[in-house]
Amino acid sequence: MAVLLNHTIVQAYDKNESAEFLARILGLEPPQSAGHFVTVEVANGVSLDFDNIDNDPRSMHRADKVHPQHYAFQVSDEEYDAIFSRVCAAELVYYADPLRQHAGVINTRRGGRGFYFDGPEGHNLEVFTRV
Repeated sequence: MAVLLNHTIVQAYDKNESAEFLARILGLEPPQSAGHFVTVEVANGVSLDFDNIDNDPRSMHRADKVHPQHYAFQVSDEEYDAIFSRVCAAELVYYADPLRQHAGVINTRRGGRGFYFDGPEGHNLEVFTRV
C-alpha cells in the first residue's frame, strides 16, 4: 500500500473560526466536528483537523501561542479565480511570496498563478495553480 497523508492537526486560538475561515475562502464544504477537532476536508481525502492551542497538553511546556505553519493548496485555474475573488472581497492582504515582501501582488511561477495570505491564527496559507 502506498503511504498517504490522512490528516494533520492545525493549531488555532479558535478552532471553529479558523476552520470556517479556511473552508469559506477555499470554497470547501463546511467544517465538521470529529471528536474535539473541527475538520476541513480537501479533495484528495486529507483533512485539516483544527484544535485550540489550549487543548494541546504540550502547550503547558511552551508559550500558549500558535506557532505559524505553512499550508499550500493546489487548485485549478477556475478554483483559483473563485478563491482569489473571495480573498479580495474579504479585503485580506495577500502576497506574491512567503516572506510577505510583495503585498498586493500574485506570482506567476511555473506558468501558473499563486499567492500567500494569513489565516486568523497567523498560519501562512498558499494557493497556487502549477507545481
